[in-house]
Amino acid sequence: MNMTNIITGKDLVEAGLAPGRYFGKALKSANIVLAQGGTVEQAIEVARRYAPAPAMALKAEGDVVIHVNIEAEDELERANVEKVQETMRALVRTPVVKSAAIMPDACPAGPLGTIPVGGVVASEAIHPGMHSADICCSMAISVMPGVSPKELLDAVEAVTHFGPGGRSVGGRIAPSEAILESFRGNPFLRDLVELGIAHFATQGDGNHFAYVGSMKSTGETVLVTHHGSRAPGARLYKAGMAVAERFRQELSPETMKGNAWIPADTREGEQYWDALQIVRAWTKENHFKIHDLAAARVGAKVSDRFWNEHNFVFRKSDGLFYHGKGATPAFDGWAADATDLTIIPLNMAETILIVRGSDAANGLGFSPHGAGRNMSRSQHKRLYEGRTDAEIYAMETEGLDARFFSKVPDISELPSAYKNASAVRAQIARYGLAEVVDEVIPYGSIMAGAFERFGRRRR
Repeated sequence: MNMTNIITGKDLVEAGLAPGRYFGKALKSANIVLAQGGTVEQAIEVARRYAPAPAMALKAEGDVVIHVNIEAEDELERANVEKVQETMRALVRTPVVKSAAIMPDACPAGPLGTIPVGGVVASEAIHPGMHSADICCSMAISVMPGVSPKELLDAVEAVTHFGPGGRSVGGRIAPSEAILESFRGNPFLRDLVELGIAHFATQGDGNHFAYVGSMKSTGETVLVTHHGSRAPGARLYKAGMAVAERFRQELSPETMKGNAWIPADTREGEQYWDALQIVRAWTKENHFKIHDLAAARVGAKVSDRFWNEHNFVFRKSDGLFYHGKGATPAFDGWAADATDLTIIPLNMAETILIVRGSDAANGLGFSPHGAGRNMSRSQHKRLYEGRTDAEIYAMETEGLDARFFSKVPDISELPSAYKNASAVRAQIARYGLAEVVDEVIPYGSIMAGAFERFGRRRR
């Protein structure tokens, strides 16, 4: 043991303490004890108080309840449901997880143990991997009476931006100064201000869309958009995963890397939670900026609007964090700006459901986010081998004004790529997850299209 008047990291190791992130605080406190006249033994004892608890072991199989709200209708669906349940059983062995639920539109989304799309997980901590890189993927609707659907779809196509990257420098649209100031004030986001500007008023690619239709109840024209937080959210996710990994190594090395967590009561947990709320605000503003640009282009007035996320983390009064990965909140007061209505899309050829959540215990207070997939994009493309993309596009979009921003259809995003919408809707009712109160009848939509094959189009 070092007999000088300073305790070192070597002294702590010799005393049986395992090296870790806590050593800095432990050494500082130990040396304060020495400086105040305490003994080396007393100083080491103070340092021990900073040592983390022993590593948390995985839970035993079957320890955590998984509420299953999905039924298989055919062989393809059965294989899908089996994989979803298998991955959820592995996930809930994570030590801090308390309960889980599977939605009717669930589908696998990665290696065994990865939260599936259509998964809900309640935990004592925040798991970046359980909200995924597309943080705050969400839906927004604006009602614009007196505008024709075609006129509105033309306007949206003229003002929105799909595809990889952000808008070109000359075409950028900045978010509000309040949002940018929030970015600057958060350590996870302060270096992402430029991305927050470049990617604002953009919608990305994949299954994101702008959909124009009419309300079944009134016939009024509406715009519905679907997208997440773009590059700012993806970068926040990456940073969050890095922090969670450091805690995983210290707290529970047996836990899958994808299910690592950030303890909520730590400085990092508080900062990450704050960053999630800021990115949520950016995403909401992003949706409605696109809506407002389209409305201004056609001189329309917005008579009503609301929105909801379906890739996010929510904290309930029980203190737990509820991770919805492709799951729509269906409990009262899920956010300060929550209305009693949420939005569930199905596919471009189907109505969009306007629902009122029922806070069903078997859904942990959530409902589905859409129709989900039973197969990968490559599997879906193989269904139509021998047919040209033009033939497939014409067959699947008959009667719709279906557009692709890249001017090249993405066949893997056409209706047959998704689960049976009627079955998903029936299971929403069967399991009491939400009540359908209105619908949006489709006129047409815009999606990114096949950018990866034909380059990008930017403005």
